[in-house]
Amino acid sequence: MTKPGMHQQHGSYKTFQPTPIGNTSEITDERISLLLAEAMRYLGELNAYSQLVPDIDYFIRMHIAKEATTSSKIEGTRTNLEDVIKDDEESRAELGAEERDDLEEVQNYIKAINAAVSDLERLPLANRLMCQTHHILLSGVRGYTKAPGEVRRTQNWIGGGGDIATAAFIPPSPETVPDLLADLEKYWHYNDTTPQLIKIALSHYQFETIHPFLDGNGRLGRLMITLQLIDSKILTKPALYISDYFECHRAAYYDALERVRLSGDYDQWVRFFLGGVVATAKDSKDTLQSIVKLRESYYERINESALSPTRQKTARELLTMLFAQPIVSIRQVSNMLGRTFQTASDLVTELDRLGLLREMTGDAKNRKYVLGEYFDLFNKPRRNHE
Repeated sequence: MTKPGMHQQHGSYKTFQPTPIGNTSEITDERISLLLAEAMRYLGELNAYSQLVPDIDYFIRMHIAKEATTSSKIEGTRTNLEDVIKDDEESRAELGAEERDDLEEVQNYIKAINAAVSDLERLPLANRLMCQTHHILLSGVRGYTKAPGEVRRTQNWIGGGGDIATAAFIPPSPETVPDLLADLEKYWHYNDTTPQLIKIALSHYQFETIHPFLDGNGRLGRLMITLQLIDSKILTKPALYISDYFECHRAAYYDALERVRLSGDYDQWVRFFLGGVVATAKDSKDTLQSIVKLRESYYERINESALSPTRQKTARELLTMLFAQPIVSIRQVSNMLGRTFQTASDLVTELDRLGLLREMTGDAKNRKYVLGEYFDLFNKPRRNHE
């Protein structure tokens, strides 16, 4: 078994210096082979399904919003999915200062992953892309003073508040980080016999252990999983996000990472990771299937309604847009369709009567409407994934 690294003394504290990831021993656990086959099967089904679903990019935006909300929640933000989707001036005015800061962090995550997925079409997966993504992630939010987009030049630590002496984990010293990141980048593209999904698991462990930035490492590390799935052609669309699984099993997630550092038990970490991929891929495919059935139900209600053919066409047009933005005001509908406020109001009233939209504020002014059954598919309680 490969030694995971060693502790190095630095005055009053010790950093953990990880072994270069390319030196990791080959994974031979038979349970991992079975999990790997299952994970690749479900990812293949998810990938095939995501390519068959019309308007998939609208649904992907909701997946990204959910991932951004959950990944940020692991780091302590308290923003919920509803706040993220209905984000506008009126909604923000109702939030306190800390809640607005939380919301900004989530919105930055959405911007970061959208930009990174787009950049992957023309740039290789590399440290340059990682730094660009980190810059977007932290710009203008609470971590903006902690060198967005720049690899750390000072020591950081995890836990212990402001005292490194009581830290739960102290990552490698800053002068070693550039070489460790260069090794990690080579590993991403090294053409060896290690299955790509296992390389992604080991890469995530290594990134979290290096902790190369002063802030935002957790969010960026989880985001990088999605980028690697796309870069390796396992997925063609960013349709799988594993943060929900990590959040649901937070203690086990951190324990599995720490177990590698303490004993070199890479197998335990890989089993945990692959189990998360299996559960998440299943859930993502089920959600897509539910969306397709629900959309057919929506179309049937529209086609069987008393709306004129022209109004039905406009309703279907709006419905497609609502798959990306399922909480709206009448003013937003007016802008989305390029129609007058009165036309938008009449259409929203009809869709409310048909049971597609429901008013969610109870206010006489500034009313918001939600595509309720669709929104609930993403806002459902987390599964235990056992």
